[in-house]
Amino acid sequence: MTGALRIDDPVLLAEVTAAFDAYERALMTDDVATMDRLFHAAPTTTRYGVGEVLYGIDEIRAFRAGRGGSPPRTLGRVAITVYGDRFATAAAEFARDGSDPRGRQTQSWVRFEDGWKVVAAHVSIEGHTH
Repeated sequence: MTGALRIDDPVLLAEVTAAFDAYERALMTDDVATMDRLFHAAPTTTRYGVGEVLYGIDEIRAFRAGRGGSPPRTLGRVAITVYGDRFATAAAEFARDGSDPRGRQTQSWVRFEDGWKVVAAHVSIEGHTH
């Protein structure tokens, strides 16, 4: 490796932040097409939710098709970090409307030729043992 890995290039950070924000809007409006576009369409993509464990884009798509939308929520603290020019992480806290326990979400993003895509996601609720 020659030189240090650049962290949080401002242009790339803005790109990932825009993709994260687009995903959040799509999640809150049940815009399945946009959510699907922002996840890497591959059998290697994973999503662990509060009550589901999904391996591959087909399982993720089937879950979304049958879900009927996400419970409304408000984002709290969000931390997005870009490592180099192809990998980023997003960590967010959220509160579901009418619920006390804090929710947490992490996403791993990779920059492909057609843009930034989630390759792994994990959602959990504090104290939830489901």
